[in-house]
Amino acid sequence: MFSLDSYINSPWFPYFFAVALAIPFIVLLRQFVYEYIKMKNQELKMLTVKGNAENKSQSYERMMLFLDRIKPSNLVTKFDKNLAPHEFVFLTEKTINDEFEYNTSQQLYLTKNSWQGIVESKNAVLQMLRATYESLNENATLEDYKTVFLMNYMNGDDFIGETMDGLRREVLLVT
Repeated sequence: MFSLDSYINSPWFPYFFAVALAIPFIVLLRQFVYEYIKMKNQELKMLTVKGNAENKSQSYERMMLFLDRIKPSNLVTKFDKNLAPHEFVFLTEKTINDEFEYNTSQQLYLTKNSWQGIVESKNAVLQMLRATYESLNENATLEDYKTVFLMNYMNGDDFIGETMDGLRREVLLVT
């Protein structure tokens, strides 16, 4: 039989003693690291979900602002009053297309139907700009053009308003 003295006097005793003391600390350290990593993963998931919701709501806000800017009532107040109608049409088309291109990345956060409505609204405004210009005689002033342009929009469907209402409904469903 072995006695306690033979274990204590063994050359391996300090190693066994160190291992016996280290095992509980290693187990506790492993458990702490595991829980820490688990909590960090949960935090990242929460931030990702929060970030997506924020991106989505910001996208809807930006596209609502875009639609508001392309309303004919807002377009007619842009640019110098001394422009010729063809200059106004050119500058307005350029402004609308530039802003649209700037916001194209927002389609990542919008539904397909919403994005399609925005594109259709933009195209309808551009078409109305050109059609109004083509319908006027050569001697028409910018004020004449703006008046006819506004009347054409008011007498037709409020496609921009309908698109904005659709975006509002979607935002209510998302939040």
